[in-house]
Amino acid sequence: MGSISCCLLLALALLSLRAAAARKCDLQGLWRNELGSNMTLSALDAAGTFSGSYHTAVAATNKQILVSPLQGAQQHPNAKGQPTFGFTVQWQFADSTTAFVGQCFVDRRGKEMLETMWLLWEEVPSHRDAWKATR
Repeated sequence: MGSISCCLLLALALLSLRAAAARKCDLQGLWRNELGSNMTLSALDAAGTFSGSYHTAVAATNKQILVSPLQGAQQHPNAKGQPTFGFTVQWQFADSTTAFVGQCFVDRRGKEMLETMWLLWEEVPSHRDAWKATR
């Protein structure tokens, strides 16, 4: 009896791992990061593009932080279902734009996670000042 329940348990564990691994990332929906920022992404269209909004919880400004529009594209989903993507945010409260690139991952439990890098470019008065425009 002990070996049957052990095999059954192992089979269930393997099935749940296989189901989680088979799950594909879906960018559509509400995403939150560890700093309290959140974004909402629309469904992908046939070309792999999407739109949405970003509400940052972190900004170097004294102005009121406003929800800002974003536009992006996802690489065509591959067999692994963990696609790369990129999007830009046009900040409504600052003279800057941020570009994000990253990949969507699904862990063993089926939890989706976005891993990204970003580059912000702030408007500067002249070409001579371009060196201080990025963060």
